[in-house]
Amino acid sequence: MSAAFPPLEIAGRKVPPSMLGELVAADPEGDLAAQLDQHGYLLLRSALEAGEVAAARAEVLARLAEVGEIAAPVADAIASGTSRRSELYPDLGAFWRSVSEGPALRRVSHGPLLAGLMERLWGGPVAALDFLWLRAMARGKASPLHVDHPYMNRGTDRLATAWIPLGEVGLEEGPLFMLEGSHRLAELRTRFAGLDIDRQPGAKGHVEEHPIDFARAHGCRFLTTRFLPGDCMVFSMFTAHAAFDNGSAGGRVRLSCDCRWQPAGEPMDERFAGPDPRAHGGKGYGCLMAARPLGETLALR
Repeated sequence: MSAAFPPLEIAGRKVPPSMLGELVAADPEGDLAAQLDQHGYLLLRSALEAGEVAAARAEVLARLAEVGEIAAPVADAIASGTSRRSELYPDLGAFWRSVSEGPALRRVSHGPLLAGLMERLWGGPVAALDFLWLRAMARGKASPLHVDHPYMNRGTDRLATAWIPLGEVGLEEGPLFMLEGSHRLAELRTRFAGLDIDRQPGAKGHVEEHPIDFARAHGCRFLTTRFLPGDCMVFSMFTAHAAFDNGSAGGRVRLSCDCRWQPAGEPMDERFAGPDPRAHGGKGYGCLMAARPLGETLALR
């Protein structure tokens, strides 16, 4: 299967072809909880309405074009290499909140199709965290290898991440990957169980070793695929994941968002709930790297 993959990089290093593998598509009619327990993730093909995803994508791209970060034609999602975001919106957190609360985007991230899937996963009524992790990744940018637990563990343990590609994401554009079998790695639980990056500000919530070195040491592969509009990934709080470097030759920006779902009525992490979520450090949407002008970075936590 690795022969089908083009050259891929993580944090500037080429991934050996033998360390690449294809994600296993979930059986949408089967037991979702059992499949999540088996693999640590669910690849749900065509789970969402492609037309609604396209509308959400257009909505986000229009806001990025408004601040000069996307070149015409906007639908191509090519980074302009310039930005007026800080000039037009001095409060960067407020700007990114306004983008993240766009109605078309919320119809996808918090809509009935995804809610229905989560009801099947958790076996009853569900609730979503109000905060949305919206990302725009320019060429060369990627996210570090991490598990989600250290970032959102003040509520129920029954919390799952839904990652939604906002449009097609080819292999060359830095797609999401899962570290194979990582949800069963005792080392990750030993390192990160109970860690709260806001209460332990000196601690790192991500894996500090280079992902290739960490994966090789544990005999794991990087599992990924080409994502299409309507696809969705669901994974647990201890499944290690990240994205490959965006190697788009044309400078195409990869758009995606994360939302978190849990059984209704169980404790919810107050940092990410309510009409004005305070998020990490009380910074609201300003805590996200994506709140910075496209191409800028923040220190990793």
